[in-house]
Amino acid sequence: MTRFSTKTYLMAAALAVLTTSAFAESAAPAPWELKPDMGYGYDKDGKTFSYKMGTDNAGLLLKGAKKVPKGTLFFIGQNGQLYMRTGPFLEGDGKFMFGPH
Repeated sequence: MTRFSTKTYLMAAALAVLTTSAFAESAAPAPWELKPDMGYGYDKDGKTFSYKMGTDNAGLLLKGAKKVPKGTLFFIGQNGQLYMRTGPFLEGDGKFMFGPH
């Protein structure tokens, strides 16, 4: 099995969420549905993949993996690159700070 870091896993999931929810700008945000037995990849060409994972090599998967801090926002820049930003992204009333106005 190919080794993926947790960061890669979450970045790929973020990409999938951002690309599918971009068309529903005014809709309420939907929670991610990340599954513990799945791996999500974001390859060097910017494509996303999902993989069914096993438990035989879970230790190898976790080796070198890093936790994603709470309060992290993932987004695609105008250049098509996947980015992450740690820090506030909601206003006091719960609205998204960077939404269309």
